[in-house]
Amino acid sequence: MPQVMDKVRNGVDTETMFATLDAIKATPEIAMFRFRAHNRWIDGSHNRTTIQGFYAALQEDNSREEPFTIDAGEPAILLGSDTGANPAEALLHALAACLTTSLVYVAAARGVRLTRVESRVEGDMDVRGALGLSDEVRNGFTSIRVHFDVKGDAPEEKLREVVERAQARSAVFDMVTHGVPVEVTARCAS
Repeated sequence: MPQVMDKVRNGVDTETMFATLDAIKATPEIAMFRFRAHNRWIDGSHNRTTIQGFYAALQEDNSREEPFTIDAGEPAILLGSDTGANPAEALLHALAACLTTSLVYVAAARGVRLTRVESRVEGDMDVRGALGLSDEVRNGFTSIRVHFDVKGDAPEEKLREVVERAQARSAVFDMVTHGVPVEVTARCAS
């Protein structure tokens, strides 16, 4: 008896997912994306990022009618007024979100129905480096820990395999653990 594949699993349209993978395999150049973020300082530690258009599948994608906005700030203890998560916390969010999305996609592709995915992400930082008080202390996190609580219709070992595969495929996990070249330029005027 042929197995019927669920069209939507874990909120993912698996038919479209596999069609997209097949299209990229057939035409690898459509896999080149360029994401953008535009940030503007508001006051003190408060700044706002807007995200809207991006380049994908050999063309500019303007399908987002409204931009996403993300406010950033610092807590009072770091001279801010809590206008948003601080950039280090935003990085933890990006890591958790990317790992979670990867986990959901991997589970959907492997036929696993998920009933719960939660994570806790913690990062340790000695702020003396970022505050310029010590050249012997790193500016950023010294360690990050991610813990998942995953439940679904598969045995524990299969769910662990899904988590491991998600970690292997997560773009943000890759960037955080392997680094990425960053070029900074500036146009300055008085």
